[in-house]
Amino acid sequence: MIQKTISPIDGSVYVERELANAEAVEAALEKAVAAQKEWKKTTLAEREAICRKAVEYFLNNAEEIGLELTWQMGRPVRYTANEIRRGFQERANYMISVAEKALADVEVDEIPGFKRFVKREPLGVVFVVAPWNYPYLTSVNSVIPAIMSGNAVILKHAQQTPLCAERYAAAFEYAGLPEGVFQYLHLSHEQVAQVIGDARVDYVAFTGSVEGGHAVQKAINERFIVGGLELGGKDPAYVRADANLADAVENLVDGSFFNSGQSCCGIERIYVHQAVYDEFIKGFEELTKTYVLGDPRDAETTLGPMVRTSAASFAQKQIDDAIAQGATALIDPALFPAHQSGTPYLAPQVLVNVSHSMEIMTEETFAPVVGIMPVASDEEAIRLMNDSQYGLTASIWTSDVDAALQIGEQVETGTWFMNRCDYLDPALAWTGVKNSGRGCTLSVVGYEALTRPKSFHLKIG
Repeated sequence: MIQKTISPIDGSVYVERELANAEAVEAALEKAVAAQKEWKKTTLAEREAICRKAVEYFLNNAEEIGLELTWQMGRPVRYTANEIRRGFQERANYMISVAEKALADVEVDEIPGFKRFVKREPLGVVFVVAPWNYPYLTSVNSVIPAIMSGNAVILKHAQQTPLCAERYAAAFEYAGLPEGVFQYLHLSHEQVAQVIGDARVDYVAFTGSVEGGHAVQKAINERFIVGGLELGGKDPAYVRADANLADAVENLVDGSFFNSGQSCCGIERIYVHQAVYDEFIKGFEELTKTYVLGDPRDAETTLGPMVRTSAASFAQKQIDDAIAQGATALIDPALFPAHQSGTPYLAPQVLVNVSHSMEIMTEETFAPVVGIMPVASDEEAIRLMNDSQYGLTASIWTSDVDAALQIGEQVETGTWFMNRCDYLDPALAWTGVKNSGRGCTLSVVGYEALTRPKSFHLKIG
C-alpha cells in the first residue's frame, strides 16, 4: 500500500512511501529486541557521543531539512530550519546533559552488613508515534532520552512528514549507532495498533489528538504497559491590568498565529482585564494585520497554509458558527489575498464578543484563530481558564510575581507561564492534565517513564 504526502503548498504529491508489510514489521521488532540487549550494556559516555553526533548531523543539514518541512507541512521557510537550530538542538543537548543525573542509582540509608540501592534499567523497545505539526520538536522529546536510557526505538512519523523519520535514521547512521537500536516504520493506523499490542514493545510515546490518544490507550489496555500521551490543548492567556501591554500583544499575537496556529500549546483564547481591554484589542488587531499569508517558500511570507484544506474548513466553520451566535470578526479576510475557500490558505482571525457557549472558546481549533474576552477580576479569569476539557499550558501577563504564583496555583494546567507562552523549557517537565494527556517528557523527570526501577538488596556481612 502506498502512502502519499500531499503538500499544502500546491496540492501536489511531495512524497510517496510504501507502508511496511507484516514481514517488515516483524523484522523490525526482532531486530530492535536483539539490538537493545547489546545497547543497554554500553556506557553513558558512549551513548552521549553517538547522540551528540546525531545532533551534529541535523545541524549540518538544517537548511535542507527546513525546506523539506516547508513542503511537507506548510510552515514558512523563513522559520523551518530554526526548528532544528533552536528547539531541537536545545532539547536534545539538554536531555543528553542531564542523563547521568537522571539515570543515576538511587541510594538509600546504609545498614551495616548490607548494600542496597535502586538501579534505573531501560524498558526495552520504545515505540514513538510522532505528529506533523512540529515533527522534530515532538519526537526529540522521546527519541533522544530513550536511546540515552539504553532503549531501542522504533519511530512512526505522521503520514504528512515521513521524511522526518528517515532523517533520524540518516543521523544515527552518521553517528555510528549500532544497527537496530533506532528504526522507523511507515505504518497505517491499524498497523500502529498491532505494533502497540505486540509483546516486544515496552513503552509507547504518542503525541497527537485526543481521538488518537483514545485509540492508543485502547491498544495499550490489552497489555501491562503504559504510554505517554501528549494530546490536545485550548491554551488560555490572562492579561491583567498591570501587564506590559506592548509586550503582551507582541507575544500573544505570535503565540496565537505562529505555525498557522497549529501548535498544541499555542494560544487559542485570551482573557483581558476590562481596564485595558480596548487598548489590548487595538494593538492585537493592528499587529495581526501585518502578517503576510502566502507561499511558504517565499522569504517574506510569515503565515503559510494550514496542513490541509479540511483543517482550514474546520476552523472556518468554527469562525462562522461563532459569528452566527453573535461574535464579531475583527479581521477582514480580504486583507489577505491568498485566503481562499476550498484551499489550506486561511487568513488569521481575531474574534470578540465571544463566550464559552461557542465552540471557538471551548474546542481545539488548531488554526490561526483566537477569541478574546474581557474579565472583571482575577477570579473570573481563573474560572474561565479552568472551564475547559484541556490543560496543557496557560499564561499570565502581569508585573506582579506574587499574583502570578497565587493565580497559577489555582489554574488547572501542566505548565504555567508568566509573561511568555508557547515555549518548552527542556529543564521543566512537559506534561498535561485532563484531556491534554498524561505522562511527562523532558527534564530529569522525563527519564522516569523510559526506565524501570530495579532494587538491589545485598547481604554482605
